[in-house]
Amino acid sequence: MGLIYTLDDLIDMVRRRARLMMTVTALGCVFSVLFALSQQHMYSSTEVIQIARPKIANDLARSTVAGSAARRLQLIEQRLMTRGSVLAIIDAFGLYSEFPDLKPTELVDRLRRAVRIEGVAAAREGFSDDGAMSVLSITAEMSNAFQAQQVAHEFARRTIDLSISSRIGQARETLTFFAAQEDTLAKAVKTLEGQITDFRNQHDLTLPGSIEFRRAEIATLNEALLDIDRDTILIRREADQVQNSERRATAKRMLADLDEQLTTLNAQRKLLQDRKSELELSLETSPKINRELDTLERKLEKLRAEMDIISTHRTEAEVGFRLESERQAERLTVIETAALPDYPVTGSRKRIAVMGGALSVVLAFVLAFVLELRNPVIRTAQQMKREIGFGPVVSIPHMDPTPRKITLWQRYQIWLDGPKPSDGPAA
Repeated sequence: MGLIYTLDDLIDMVRRRARLMMTVTALGCVFSVLFALSQQHMYSSTEVIQIARPKIANDLARSTVAGSAARRLQLIEQRLMTRGSVLAIIDAFGLYSEFPDLKPTELVDRLRRAVRIEGVAAAREGFSDDGAMSVLSITAEMSNAFQAQQVAHEFARRTIDLSISSRIGQARETLTFFAAQEDTLAKAVKTLEGQITDFRNQHDLTLPGSIEFRRAEIATLNEALLDIDRDTILIRREADQVQNSERRATAKRMLADLDEQLTTLNAQRKLLQDRKSELELSLETSPKINRELDTLERKLEKLRAEMDIISTHRTEAEVGFRLESERQAERLTVIETAALPDYPVTGSRKRIAVMGGALSVVLAFVLAFVLELRNPVIRTAQQMKREIGFGPVVSIPHMDPTPRKITLWQRYQIWLDGPKPSDGPAA
């Protein structure tokens, strides 16, 4: 009962609930206007940075800066968003000066939420994701258009500076490390070479392979001794023949010459034998000396091999440092400078106020309809006939026998209230 079926029913409902609907609509419009006025316009500015590939191919000159671009940019973003860096930007541009009561922590949080750093991954080569980035966009949203442009440009500038400094710093640290390693190995090689030289001088091993040379010398001495023994035997046989075949005076003269030759051969033999004994004595301790010398030489060879490897790495690190210093490797370049925004990105205040007013009117109608549902009263003969199937025999309106003067305001209220339900029973 009491449902709205026709336009007349709707008009009667509006008349009965006009005060409520006007009050709700007025309050809703006032609230919408206040809410729209409280909304602050926000301006957005974006600066786009391109991550350019190296000018020189990695196959020709490889950079010593390792890791993917995505990880490096993530580290740069973390450094940009540190408390000290954010406060420095706020102080440099006078941000949030309209909020003098905000604490530094709140200011830092506001700026962190106002700035977005987004990267676009580069196209994959094959099925592996190497973390390469192609474009980096930095967006700043501020209540002032000029500040939005300044903040976006400042974050982009700091990103490029941090990228350059971090890459050069990493390349310099790599070069410094390998240079120090090369110097350390060079000193170790020089020290070990001195130890080997002293060891050779101490054990009379001035030349490499002297052990073999001594053995060859002993073999030569043995051959010489053998030749001397052979000559001695021949001279003795000749002396025997002289004594048996020659006259006494001739034999005496010839034996004297042969004795002199034997004396010379014996002296030579003694000299060679002493040298042979000396060499054999030195060879008795040579295995131990040889092992010690081999150990030192193997250690020296190992140090030289390590030094060759470190020298190669140092050369590569030097090339990488030059690439980074001259900006020939991967670099960040601005391809779209932050522009001064012309319009705010937030919604229009007029639109918010109009939508709030429209919602207030809808809410007023809904409240009026709900109240009608909670008080289902048959107010006209048409409603009675529609609800129960037959109309009233007679409808007696409410009569006030006391005449009274009706003012214009009362007439307006009567029009708003509409026809009142009959107090008498319907027959």
